[in-house]
Amino acid sequence: MAADSEQHRARGGGTTSHPLRNLWRLRRYLRPYQGQLGGLLLAATGATAASIAVPLVIQRVVDGPIARGDPAGLLRLGALALLLGLAEAGLIFVRRWVQSASAVGMEATIRDEIYAHLQRLPISFHDRWQSGQLLSRVTSDLSVIRRFLSFGLIFLIVNSATYLTVVALLLHLHRPLGLLVAASAVPLFVFSRRFTRAYLVASRRMQDEQGDVATLVEESAQGLRTIKAFGRRRHMVARFAARASRLHDTAVGKGRLLSRTSAEFDLVPNLTLAVVLVTGAVAVAGDRLTIGQLVAFVTLQLTLVWPIESLGWIIANAQEAMTAADRIHEVLDAQPSIVDRRAAAAVSVETIRGELCFQGVAFSYPDVGRRVLNDVDLTVRPGETLAVVGATGCGKTTLVSLVPRLYDVSAGRITLDGHDIRDLRLTDLRRVVGVAFEDPTLFSMSVRENLTLGRSDATDDDVRAALALAQGDFVYDLPWGLETRIGEQGMSLSGGQRQRLALARAVLGRPRVLVLDDPLSALDVHTEALVERALARVLRGTTALLVAHRPSTVALADRVALIADGRIAAVGTHSHLLATVPAYRAALSAEAEDPDDVGLVRS
Repeated sequence: MAADSEQHRARGGGTTSHPLRNLWRLRRYLRPYQGQLGGLLLAATGATAASIAVPLVIQRVVDGPIARGDPAGLLRLGALALLLGLAEAGLIFVRRWVQSASAVGMEATIRDEIYAHLQRLPISFHDRWQSGQLLSRVTSDLSVIRRFLSFGLIFLIVNSATYLTVVALLLHLHRPLGLLVAASAVPLFVFSRRFTRAYLVASRRMQDEQGDVATLVEESAQGLRTIKAFGRRRHMVARFAARASRLHDTAVGKGRLLSRTSAEFDLVPNLTLAVVLVTGAVAVAGDRLTIGQLVAFVTLQLTLVWPIESLGWIIANAQEAMTAADRIHEVLDAQPSIVDRRAAAAVSVETIRGELCFQGVAFSYPDVGRRVLNDVDLTVRPGETLAVVGATGCGKTTLVSLVPRLYDVSAGRITLDGHDIRDLRLTDLRRVVGVAFEDPTLFSMSVRENLTLGRSDATDDDVRAALALAQGDFVYDLPWGLETRIGEQGMSLSGGQRQRLALARAVLGRPRVLVLDDPLSALDVHTEALVERALARVLRGTTALLVAHRPSTVALADRVALIADGRIAAVGTHSHLLATVPAYRAALSAEAEDPDDVGLVRS
């Protein structure tokens, strides 16, 4: 557990590119806001120019009206300084106003793109990635990038311009003192270079550990019933405390690194200022510098305190943005492996007969050398229901998952009405193929929205018919009927209720091919019998692949395919296989011993 982040990077999550590369790639998200950013930069530059002009006005005041005793001139220059201050305040307001709108817009655009990309990525990608790592990228990493693009980047440009402008003015006022201030950039460069190297590593480590903690919190929330049932609350709290402690230590180390560097950045301008005051006073005493010039010089130098002190924060923000950009592009750079071919054909439910053929199909999961399926040849005729039977782990679920292209075959091909399913448009294929899994997934939305997920134009009558088939009429007894929100993962419902809603959702789409992965396993015997009778009517005109573990479910099938060690061991009717294939009898024997199931098995 302690090495989750390291294991993730070993799977390809890390990056070996230059730290700036992925951050630079984000520039395309700035293009829609070029006008706003241009105005923002102008406002920031104007505000900075106004603040720089004030010390020059002060020089004129000291060497002019004050030295000559000119009250009228003092009022004029005082009014000018006031106007410059008001202009600076107004431009700062404009900058912040524009900044907030453009920053949130950029963040929303990147977040939408990441989410859409996650939907395109194959199941194999999500099998390898922790959900908390993805969640932290879409939330905290994007916030870091937003802060840099809207604040850090702007201040990096403005403060750099400010530093160069002020140093040039200082050189103009008094070259020796100006050179002294310019020389102070050397230790600043040394400090920043050392800080950059260390902070980049600490920032990446902390962001990865935040993802680990987010994963643990999500897993604990989803598995709360199991944790309580096994009395493992203290164990999980200790596990979380260890992760949180590691994150805390990393954050403290990162904070100490930043605070030490900030102190170094504070020290340089203050020491320089002390030297300037002493040296400047000597120059004034020797008539090489006027009092007004010294006041202007010191005041201008004070305007450099904020740009220098903020340098540590800007560098830290940039380092965090670099690692955040790396982490985000680890997702965006992942290429969808299951996509439409260039000449993919469009199909509709009405034109599909439903003949499904597996021809020499083999499959192995990514990063797993052993093949789960090997040399599978199987034909399901139009309108036929074929049950898939076999021992646990033999490849039944994998086989049926290949039909809607949740995974692609490693070898061979699967055809639908003679067309390789990889030559069909993915959206059309998944409209033609309906799926219901043993472990149903429901979303935190209303019952109606969950049911119509695959068919948004379904009418109330369509929904009612699908619920009747799946024995899901219980939804009308919920507080708000079909509009009742059922909570995350549908945990407010029983396992059997969730399965019935998932089955209703599958048949509501009126698919020509129906893939059912043991969708009745959580139902009681009475409800299962009612669902099976209704399902039998639906299956008459639909090609169906039915993963079965119980003899009662096998009874729905016209034929049965027995899988053993990833191969088709036998195909035939239930009665024929039961009489001639010992392995088939063994696969069903455990269930057949259940007295509730014996009477439901048809020969």
